[in-house]
Amino acid sequence: MSGDTHSLVIRLAAPLQSWGVRGQFNRRDTAEEPTKSGILGLLAAAQGRRRQDPIEDLLGLRLGVRIDQPGSLLRDYHTVSDYRGHPLPSASVNAKGVQKPTSPPKHTHITQRYYLQDAVFVAAVSGPTDLLMTLVHALRHPAFPLSLGRRSCPPTQPLLLPAPSNDGVAGNPLWPGDPLDVLARVPWQASGSYRQALERDRRMTATRRLPVTVDDEHGDDVRTDLPTSFDPLKRGFGMRRVRQEWVDVPTGWADAGEQNHDPFALLGW
Repeated sequence: MSGDTHSLVIRLAAPLQSWGVRGQFNRRDTAEEPTKSGILGLLAAAQGRRRQDPIEDLLGLRLGVRIDQPGSLLRDYHTVSDYRGHPLPSASVNAKGVQKPTSPPKHTHITQRYYLQDAVFVAAVSGPTDLLMTLVHALRHPAFPLSLGRRSCPPTQPLLLPAPSNDGVAGNPLWPGDPLDVLARVPWQASGSYRQALERDRRMTATRRLPVTVDDEHGDDVRTDLPTSFDPLKRGFGMRRVRQEWVDVPTGWADAGEQNHDPFALLGW
């Protein structure tokens, strides 16, 4: 851990969230975890940046994402029709700028949108301290409404997780360390109902191993979710390399008898 490195920690939780990577038009998919484009978009919105504003300073931020509660996939299936029975308009327009009707006429349009429901993630963002402190202020006083991937997915509170002080009270808004170091120390953020379900199914243990994805220029995996611009007329994405890690986080579970049970101990493993 470098003493000069600090990270901003964000809790990403909501009834619904959707982090698109491939979907467009009538099918909108979601990734299994927050994308870098989505998180940078949230930070830019908090600062009040317009879509046409530059984001080069945000692109250099290093990101780590931990999955605390994976949630489940929800498909929103619905149809669109004109109540008058007219054919639906197409995406093309005529010389007067009026949308043309579909050809051949199409009276019903099917759309499918996918969401993650009841998921909880923790994101750690490292970069220049001055920029991080600016983002802290923006998250506490956002200029625009914040959302988790789509405008219909506002986050629940708390959004910002400050570092604890020695007496256990929230202290510095920034955590010392890089994203992976920090995500190994942030307390487990799973909901009470998720914890109860694990206890009921006898799957709760003293610690929980959580998957983490971190930026790494030498990483083996590639993600195509690095935005080049949020401008609708110039929107584009570049690639970033990441690596997959695991961190063991205490759950606070007090049943010592169960948590020390090791079914492989008799085998000498």
